[in-house]
Amino acid sequence: MAVSVTPPRGMRDFLPADKASRERALGVIRESFALHGFDEIETPVMEDSARLHSGLGGDNEKLAFAVMKRGLQAADVAAAVAGDDLLSLADLGLRFDLTVPLARFYASHRAELPAVFRSIQIAPVWRAERPQKGRYRQFVQCDIDVIGESGPLAEIELITATAATLEKLGLRGCSIRINDRRILATMLAHWGVASELTERALITIDKLDKIGVDGVVAELGALGIATGGVAETLGTLNGIDGSGWDVGAHNPDWLEEAAFADLLALRAAMPAVDLVFDPTLVRGMGYYTGTIFEISHPTLGYSLGGGGRYDGMIGRFLGTDVPACGFSIGFERIVDLLGADEASAANAVVLVHDKDADPAHLVALKTALVAEGLRVRLERRTKNLKALLDRAAEAGFGRFAFVTAEAVSSADLDFKALGT
Repeated sequence: MAVSVTPPRGMRDFLPADKASRERALGVIRESFALHGFDEIETPVMEDSARLHSGLGGDNEKLAFAVMKRGLQAADVAAAVAGDDLLSLADLGLRFDLTVPLARFYASHRAELPAVFRSIQIAPVWRAERPQKGRYRQFVQCDIDVIGESGPLAEIELITATAATLEKLGLRGCSIRINDRRILATMLAHWGVASELTERALITIDKLDKIGVDGVVAELGALGIATGGVAETLGTLNGIDGSGWDVGAHNPDWLEEAAFADLLALRAAMPAVDLVFDPTLVRGMGYYTGTIFEISHPTLGYSLGGGGRYDGMIGRFLGTDVPACGFSIGFERIVDLLGADEASAANAVVLVHDKDADPAHLVALKTALVAEGLRVRLERRTKNLKALLDRAAEAGFGRFAFVTAEAVSSADLDFKALGT
């Protein structure tokens, strides 16, 4: 009987070319974030179950993979099932994001960190998603956060560092949509939404681009929310073109002036960044307290990352509120958009040799080329030479040459481009 050799659903193997592409992108991201003054940290892949289910992770808490306690007996499982408390069987869980671990990390090491701490976290996270295109159960997040800065400098540093990183990755045409949770709260109050329905209403508004104005109105009505004026407001907002900054002229009755003024100040401080004011931008995480933002690309119907201010989270661990703001690049989505690294391919060469070639000569030649800064692979000549070279091209090699007995350096080899 054949045994399945595929990875678990929602998780992936990466062939050498894919792995190389991912590592190149991660290298660019790390270097760019570091140049902007952020320091990389590392946290465990698991956290205490109680911490992961403390209300800090929003809907993602429901997607956390639980790690069962050691030494459980059948009676323990039966009691948990009978009491509808399966979570009591777990004491640990795989992290579903990097923000909750960061909050715990900061609370643990606050005395060892600067007053304003700028962190980088680049690591895999796990969610029990229903696997589908673009959604995986294991994926990499690339986060930068500023902890301890209550003023707009935190948002400015995060947004400028992220915009610069997207540019270095070669992603052109990106814009950053921006909003403030205070503006959303004022809009809901203007509609008369009860406080206990606020989060559910925000989740519905977040679907505006998918289900349209009529769909949002219908869902809000199903929640028992009076929808008079909702369609008119959303219709106006949904129809605004350009940067969206003229929305104040359309909806002066509900626009939270202080929050909007703060966003205007951010735009003025970052004239080189394409900031688009979107008063319907929600972000799904309930822990956001102020500014929120997302990366958009004109050719895509989904965001490439996002973040915002979450001033209340760390205080859950310390008992004292600490201002915090973060931005996460959607690495899995971005790496799929990147083209081939032509510069790296040009410096990656294949040396094709005959079966009876002298191994000592091959190694000496390879060593010499590596010393010149080339990536070198030795390949024995085969009958199907084209298939061999095609595989090399797929693996990221850009040139090849046939080894001659006289060759001792790259100058002695007749390199040709792969794929020609």
